[in-house]
Amino acid sequence: MKFVKKIDIYLLRNFLGLFLATFFIAIFILLMQFMWMHVNDLVGKGISIGVLSEFFIYACATVIPLALPLAILLSSLIAFGNLAEKFELTAMKAAGISLFRIMRPLTIAIAFLSVGAFFFSNNVLPRSQMKLWALIFSLRQKSPELQIPIGEFYDEISGYHIYVREKTRKGELLNMMIYDYSAGFHSAKVMVADTGRLASSADKRYLVLELINGESFENLDKKQQRATGTTQSIPYRRETFARKQIIIDFSTDFNRYDESMLEDQHVSKNVAQLVESIDSVKTVAKQTSREQSDRMVAERYFSRDDRHEKVELPVLTKEEIRSFNIDSLWDRLSVQRKQQAYNLAEEKARNYRDQVEYHALLLDDSQRYIRKHQMELYRKFTLAFACLVFFFIGAPLGAIIRKGGLGAPVVISVIMFIVYYIIDNTGYKMAREALWPCWAGMWLSSFVLLPIGIFLTYKAATDSPLFNPEAWEKEFDRLKARCKWLMGKIINKICKSTLYKKLWKTSASANS
Repeated sequence: MKFVKKIDIYLLRNFLGLFLATFFIAIFILLMQFMWMHVNDLVGKGISIGVLSEFFIYACATVIPLALPLAILLSSLIAFGNLAEKFELTAMKAAGISLFRIMRPLTIAIAFLSVGAFFFSNNVLPRSQMKLWALIFSLRQKSPELQIPIGEFYDEISGYHIYVREKTRKGELLNMMIYDYSAGFHSAKVMVADTGRLASSADKRYLVLELINGESFENLDKKQQRATGTTQSIPYRRETFARKQIIIDFSTDFNRYDESMLEDQHVSKNVAQLVESIDSVKTVAKQTSREQSDRMVAERYFSRDDRHEKVELPVLTKEEIRSFNIDSLWDRLSVQRKQQAYNLAEEKARNYRDQVEYHALLLDDSQRYIRKHQMELYRKFTLAFACLVFFFIGAPLGAIIRKGGLGAPVVISVIMFIVYYIIDNTGYKMAREALWPCWAGMWLSSFVLLPIGIFLTYKAATDSPLFNPEAWEKEFDRLKARCKWLMGKIINKICKSTLYKKLWKTSASANS
């Protein structure tokens, strides 16, 4: 018993060290990929180190659901590959310890890790997602830092196009041309200056543009310009100045987005809140659908229009009613009344179609809201289950390939993770577009990879040479011999059949 406990501690120590290393590597790689997606929101905004650090912390929490399964797969594959490569796994099996017993301490550790992953995705991830997206929206609303290029027009300042031919080391702008559209396109102003300086105000809400030795041009009769265009001569004003200041509304301060606006989003809710939101919206959607259908039925069958021509119906018996021709009522109407009826029917059909499309849009919004919440609800469970599935893929696969280190295990892990990512995204898109049920789309990757994990665990437990070419060649030769034997039996049975003998005699007599 003491020997077994030492093995458990040895396995846990090796696995945990590899897991922590691969976990931080996976977070770093996924974080770089996440930053590349939001590089336009970060670059050129003059963001402080504190805001960037906050962005990194929230982004790290967001990529953990992808980094955790990848780290478990890679660390378990390397750990068992090292044990098999150093023949430690063979020694354990020779001592009478089965592969399932060897995997037991790590299975328990992964089970606790899966439970922790669920609590993380249920409690920590919603808050970090809400704060992250609030920060991203705040960064998108922040105005960029002014980096006016040389030799091209700069249009990042709303209502202004600025052209600079040269810059000095002191930051002075030389040979400037400014088009001012702040008062509208027809009220544009044109300014040129030899030198200019651009700076922010003390409260960072305005830009102060100081022009030295320049001229400005402005049309005076704006109404005539709008009415006649530029075909007639229009009076304008020309101003020559030695120094001039222009105040531009351009806030460069960082204003935070209100996080309370995101509290109703599916990414910011835990399991209890998701279930409550789904039930409440389902109840409202059913009630709205029932009210809409009742209203449309009432409008369809109980509406009256005085424009219909009144036609007196004859008194008929039940037998005459069954054989009564409805078209005879239509034939009694005049041509003008028939045209009016056609127009009225077309108008009502168009109104009914518009009502159906409007109600369908209202119900589609509710269904989309429900689908998003259901997908987020299933995602919290699929993360924890994916950790177990990837362990039962990585551990037996490492025992089979008998390779440790960062060579073959990294390649195999990346391939398996790409397969998982493609399947998971396919199921997610199918569920999002309502082509599949939400549970089927979100659990698709687990349903596909679980049989692979069971198969690999069975092969590793039975010491099956899964990646041995000679074993596959022998299996192929055995299958080929089996197919030949089966084809021989089938041909022999056909030759002995009565129908074949009759066909043979018929063909022989025809040839003779």
